[in-house]
Amino acid sequence: MTRSKSVPDITPAPEPDYSCPHCPRLVAFHKANRAAHPEWHNGPVRSFGDEKARLLIVGLAPGLQGANKTARPFTGDYAGDLLYATLEKFGLSKGTYAARPDDGLTLHNTMITNAVRCVPPQNKPTPLEINTCRAFLEGRIEALPNLTHMLALGRVAHESVLRMGGYRLADHPFGHGSRHALGDVTLYDSYHCSRYNTNTGRLTTQMFEDVFRQITDDMSST
Repeated sequence: MTRSKSVPDITPAPEPDYSCPHCPRLVAFHKANRAAHPEWHNGPVRSFGDEKARLLIVGLAPGLQGANKTARPFTGDYAGDLLYATLEKFGLSKGTYAARPDDGLTLHNTMITNAVRCVPPQNKPTPLEINTCRAFLEGRIEALPNLTHMLALGRVAHESVLRMGGYRLADHPFGHGSRHALGDVTLYDSYHCSRYNTNTGRLTTQMFEDVFRQITDDMSST
């Protein structure tokens, strides 16, 4: 992966340290939230799931009162309610999701991560923050020996995956339900399962499940 001169030179790793210093705006936001809510996680959120996963789900970033609070991706907010219910329906999780990191839920053949590991103000990471955190997306992907399928939840995740692999965005435009062959890995796209997208009808439960049906069908045939 090539980086612009403004991006810190970070050795790719599957997960950032809790004290990751590379994005000053996000570090400052964490410090403010630690002061206001010392009982929350308020730090980079580690990936969650099966280390032997064939499927990696890539979201945007932790939610302020979701993963930033609970320390587990998509746990504690509406997006997680839809995502984990869908994983259960398609046999990609075991146990009962209770919106807590200690609920005993495990993922089967699946891992969840984010393009940006720290919560950004207003849920909007800057381009530099996205580019900086891509070293951890690269490291996460490299650490999954059985990876064959990826799901990008939203355009930011989609483009971060493509840029990491050196693919031209114009050759692989984002679109809900789209599928892209990226060497040995197939990338699928979905609108993000956020409350905004579901409340506005941009994403319905059926639309979301259709993407997972395509993925699991493809996984079972390869």
